[in-house]
Amino acid sequence: MNVLLETLGAQERRWKRYPAYKDSGIEWLGAVPEGWEVLQLRRVIAKFVDYRGATPKKVPSGTPLITAKNIKNGAIDLELSQEFIREEDYDEWMVRGLPEIGDVLVTTEAPLGESAQIEDNRIALAQRIILLKRDKSRIINDYLKYHFLSQSGKGELWSRATGSTAIGIKASRLKETLVIVPPIIEQISITQYLDRETAKIDALAAKKERLADLLEEKRTALISHAVTKGLDPDAPLKDSGIEWLGAVPEGWKVEMVKWFTAMHKQGYYTEQAYIDEGVKLSRITDIDDSGNVYFENMPFVAISPKDESSFKLKEGDFLFARSGTIGRFGVVKYPERSVFASYLILFRFKSVEKEFLRYSFGSHFFKESLLSALHGGANQNVHAENIKEQSIAIPPRPEQHAIAAFLDRETTKIDALAKKIYEQIEKLKEYRTALISSAVTGKIDVRGGIP
Repeated sequence: MNVLLETLGAQERRWKRYPAYKDSGIEWLGAVPEGWEVLQLRRVIAKFVDYRGATPKKVPSGTPLITAKNIKNGAIDLELSQEFIREEDYDEWMVRGLPEIGDVLVTTEAPLGESAQIEDNRIALAQRIILLKRDKSRIINDYLKYHFLSQSGKGELWSRATGSTAIGIKASRLKETLVIVPPIIEQISITQYLDRETAKIDALAAKKERLADLLEEKRTALISHAVTKGLDPDAPLKDSGIEWLGAVPEGWKVEMVKWFTAMHKQGYYTEQAYIDEGVKLSRITDIDDSGNVYFENMPFVAISPKDESSFKLKEGDFLFARSGTIGRFGVVKYPERSVFASYLILFRFKSVEKEFLRYSFGSHFFKESLLSALHGGANQNVHAENIKEQSIAIPPRPEQHAIAAFLDRETTKIDALAKKIYEQIEKLKEYRTALISSAVTGKIDVRGGIP
């Protein structure tokens, strides 16, 4: 990885510039190559197809309906949101303009500024997406896509966006955004170069992401094995009596969560607006994937002294999410003055090491058992009774401590390695964006291939 980044850095230093530049007249852009134009988007787009204000009738299957959620990282991903319209309604619904392969889509809100090219023209378009039909004499679709993926393209959208809670851009203001337009022959050279170079970067990033996935799988397997089989590979085993748990070491107990639950309670419900100081409110978003509760970003909430006392968080409290990701939970380690929200369930436990429980609840076996108990998939709400009816394997207290200490050490190593990999992936993404931006603004001359 370091070798590749050094290679990329060396290539960046070898980038050449165009032989002559001119003032663009745009302060943030500066100079552009001679022969290039800076135009409003309306000058290079023949037709803007906007389905704002219309909502189609949705059905369980049929023609895919592309929403703003489906467009991410420069591509259309049908797995991110699965909505459909009836095939027989397609022509009537798409009367404003039919998509063609290669056309560029831009999201105008929630989220703003994602873009992609159409690869399958048998799709329907929802609100908050604008389909751009290019002026073939002015711009090519591939170059237009890279414009919207660049820092300058995204910056133009955001600079003209409006709104507070939902940031968006109107079609009229989208048409006024600026696009840097080289001659067609140079657009072709730029897109061919960027296609080739971004493919290399994407391939390396995909390998790194796969490695990160493998580390996560290793972490999960390590935890699941330790909390069900212990640390001694030669320990004699016995049948746990539970199919998913299998055999456990002799001397371990298999107990339902309710047997070592000291108390549980659903959180504090409030419709009041957040305030500037006082008591913090813990939410699902304040719990990370490793089961930790963080107080840094918690909002303050107005609450009576009685309710504060009733819903106060203490060290060692477990907070389980009632909805969202099944089995998501966090352990309070360093409590500040805070209460917990109504979509969380607080548990306090007795007779079991808290850190051992944290790993047990985070194991693959526990989450799968909890999910299967809901009889409806991951979208159902979790209730306290669902959690209390689950079973875990519990070793003697000294062994609980040893297992927790072992997992602390080993998961810390894995997490540190994963962090480095994610940092490398982010650097590759940053380099990718910088490369695109430099090419479409004329900061580097890619004609003829490698600059």
